[in-house]
Amino acid sequence: MLRADGLNVAYGDFQVLWEAGIRVEPGEIVCLLGPNGAGKSTLMNTLSGLLRPRSGRVEFRGKRIDGLPPHRIVGEGLSHVLERRRLFPYLTVRQNLLLGGHHPAARPHRQANLEWVESLFPFLRARAHQLAHTLSGGEQQMVAIARGLMARPSCLMIDEPFLGLAPQIVDQISDIIRQINGQGITVVFIEQNVELALRLAHRGYVLESGRTILEGSAGGLLQSAEVKRIFLGG
Repeated sequence: MLRADGLNVAYGDFQVLWEAGIRVEPGEIVCLLGPNGAGKSTLMNTLSGLLRPRSGRVEFRGKRIDGLPPHRIVGEGLSHVLERRRLFPYLTVRQNLLLGGHHPAARPHRQANLEWVESLFPFLRARAHQLAHTLSGGEQQMVAIARGLMARPSCLMIDEPFLGLAPQIVDQISDIIRQINGQGITVVFIEQNVELALRLAHRGYVLESGRTILEGSAGGLLQSAEVKRIFLGG
């Protein structure tokens, strides 16, 4: 479904990704692991078109998408939930959600999509007219995921969905991700907590210093000496 090869990405003269790559099959949950500064968000931002690579290629459902603007990539079915939610703070919950379904392919189905995401996150109905910045951190994260789903993607990417959240909220969002995946949506997410990520994912990729150094099944990575070296030292 999603494939990137040989990605070299820089911010000005500072190169962040070096020949990085990823492959995601339909129906998978895949996690991107790595220490701070490893290039995980840069990789995800490149997949969604927010950054353009110096070289390399990105394909989605067999079509090359590197070089397309982000709104075109969303229209192809690849939706990106940014790190730290990035809601419009002084718009209501409902307004934030409707903006997620703004692209031409999703716009005719916004009402049906709204009913769908409200069935996944029932609190959205009660908070529909509440300003986004007045929600708790966990509620804001759920709104951000719901907004990403309003595009009715075939693949949803989420940058650090559990960052700074209480364990109970982490469990709720994990359950939602499984439910979304059970409805046929492929999920790619970034997480620094290795055990949490690999309990949720089918497969994972490990980035270190901007390079994809390891990939494998969730169970295999949990047992990997290299993963222990990267995250535990020694």
